Amino acid sequence: MKTQAMSIPAFRISNSRYGITERKKEELDLLSIEVIDTQHDVDQFTAIVTSLTAKLANFQIYLTTAYNNRAVASTNKVLIDQMVQTAIDLQNNSSIAFDEMGQADLKTKILAKSINSVINKLIYSAEMIDKLSNLLIRKKALNPLISDELISLVATSGKDANNAVALTLVALNATFASMASNMESESALALENAQAIQFLQMLTGKLPPKNLKDAAENKDVELPSLQKYLTDAYDTAKTNYIQTEAAFKITTNQLNEAQANLNKAQVKLRSLQSGFAAANAAAMAS
Repeated sequence: MKTQAMSIPAFRISNSRYGITERKKEELDLLSIEVIDTQHDVDQFTAIVTSLTAKLANFQIYLTTAYNNRAVASTNKVLIDQMVQTAIDLQNNSSIAFDEMGQADLKTKILAKSINSVINKLIYSAEMIDKLSNLLIRKKALNPLISDELISLVATSGKDANNAVALTLVALNATFASMASNMESESALALENAQAIQFLQMLTGKLPPKNLKDAAENKDVELPSLQKYLTDAYDTAKTNYIQTEAAFKITTNQLNEAQANLNKAQVKLRSLQSGFAAANAAAMAS
């Protein structure tokens, strides 16, 4: 007796193929979604890298400007310290003639006050501009919509103000040098001494003591002075540079991190795209 082979009904084969096709379609759909999501990540990281690259380029400009401002402020501080020492030496050398004053003394006082007034205003303007520049740079780090042109303009104004201070100091130094030349005569020595005392007070905010008692009473008294203004201006410029450098480093780290994330997402995307292509080819062949 022959055994008849059992045949598989056609509908079972059809259902089996249908199930395999659906599973493959689900797998392809999932891969497609993952590819889309990863592509979105790549696009997002690309935008971040582009933005941070531009931001870092701007901070490089700000850092250079802050460095130059610090250099100018440092030069001004060195110059004022030299002038203070010159004023001290001159006052000591002409102390015996301080009681002889004249019309020339009055004119020199007026000139000194005028120059001092101009310098004080310039220094105040430079400090305000530096503070504004520092504030804009900090705000720029938080709000990229702040105009780069505005920041650049303020930075340039700060540099111009510091240069104006330096030029006015040269004029002041020239006035001081002309006083020194008057030491050739006895009357000039008297004028020199009086003006040396005034300049020393203007430069340092302190009067030279006439005796040890005065020195003890006035040792803690410090009036507003050109030396203090320029020292503060240098400290401000130095602080601005440190803060700008810190912002530059933070942005650099952010860019490096964003670039690393972008590279990782790009690698993942290429892998998913390859996997999707392979799975799609396999599904088409089956």
